[in-house]
Amino acid sequence: MTTSKSFVLNSIRMSKTFRYMSRFDGRVALVLTLLLLVPCRATAVFTIEIKEGVEAGIPIAVVPFGLQGVDGLEHLPADIIQSDLGISGKFEPISRNSFLSRPTDLKSVQYKDWRLIKAEVLVVGKVINIGNGQYEVRFRLIDVFRERQLVGQKFLVPMNRLRRVSHQISDLIYQHFTGKPGAFDTKIAYVHVEGEDPDRVFKLQIADSDGYNPKTVLQSSQPILSPAWSPDGNWISYVSFERKRSMIYVQNVWSGERELISEFQGINSAPAWSPDGRRLAITLSKDGNPDIYIYSRDDGSLRRMTTHPAIDTEASFSPDGRMLVFASGRAGPPQIYEMSVAGGEPRRLTTGQYNAGPSYSPDGKTIVLITDQGNGFRVGIYSNEDRTGTVKELTDTTQDESPAFAPNGEMIIYATQQGGKSLLAVVSTDGSVKQTLRFQQGSVREPVWSPFNRKL
Repeated sequence: MTTSKSFVLNSIRMSKTFRYMSRFDGRVALVLTLLLLVPCRATAVFTIEIKEGVEAGIPIAVVPFGLQGVDGLEHLPADIIQSDLGISGKFEPISRNSFLSRPTDLKSVQYKDWRLIKAEVLVVGKVINIGNGQYEVRFRLIDVFRERQLVGQKFLVPMNRLRRVSHQISDLIYQHFTGKPGAFDTKIAYVHVEGEDPDRVFKLQIADSDGYNPKTVLQSSQPILSPAWSPDGNWISYVSFERKRSMIYVQNVWSGERELISEFQGINSAPAWSPDGRRLAITLSKDGNPDIYIYSRDDGSLRRMTTHPAIDTEASFSPDGRMLVFASGRAGPPQIYEMSVAGGEPRRLTTGQYNAGPSYSPDGKTIVLITDQGNGFRVGIYSNEDRTGTVKELTDTTQDESPAFAPNGEMIIYATQQGGKSLLAVVSTDGSVKQTLRFQQGSVREPVWSPFNRKL
């Protein structure tokens, strides 16, 4: 612990693990409680505040769905769909106060009612109780000016799946207009911190993309850092300090099965999965200096990737698994480097004052990172195609960290500071759309989006 603490003082902004170690004084207890998928209330844990949006969003009217034999429905499908599409920045939902009619199927649509309020697109639907605990959900996406259906689908689900079906409808609408799959029917993972020392509690949680249905995967009185989803969405890797030193675990988010993969002397940090889920890139100082290693889940073997006397950390695999991108202090201030998984010399990608915390976009064309170009720590993006060395700032805040792409590559979730509290925010990859996700209690850190193909 002494070695790690000394290292922190020299690299406070260099690694997520080391940054957070400096915030805790070791007075917290050693009690560790595993809460394997203990459900919390199914209410929202986030308040979403849209700070900036695309001015040319598509005007869309989401009509409240008709309910037949449906009682006790806490969250109405139309409300969920409207919220999803609104925070995407691609759509401009029209206030229901201006609706002149409220159709629930195609044949009852009066198109002039919607042209008068300047709606270009209309969403209508029904939820029908068909008995035996099953519900039929119908929806139609309608072109107001061409007076025709664009998309229509029917789902048969139990009541506890109605929220998810609503997100799936949002995904279908998003994909129709953008050509890319929506990311509403996904999960996010994050670290929720409650209380003050010596009673501080750290929770590794997963929730729907809009913050509903939070579940605690791990609870501890010691820091939890760097969660990362496996490609199949079944496992999360993370760093835990439950024994008052850093250790890397992987845990099945559904069964609770847990595996310790690294507890070497010194630093164990920054796990990141390979695309095939069989390897993890990790940072270890077991051989003296923090370097990048690849851990094999097949046989537990380690392969050292870097040997430079500077700090190398925060590695991430490319989507094809052939390359690693990482942060290094070998040129002085931290910069981004890329190297082949097969080995060889790393190549420097970025220039400037500070660039760290990199990860590839799902298509590998860009790299998201934290940059400081003299304006504070902000989310930035680097073009892996142009390779000019420059980084574009996407945010205007000054204490951003832990950026991660949505699985469709359209949005980036990250942690930031406002009013002395850590919270989550989302920004589009062009910087034009920003939302803040305010947690109702405590602080939220280390966000990461799940893949598409997560377990149902």
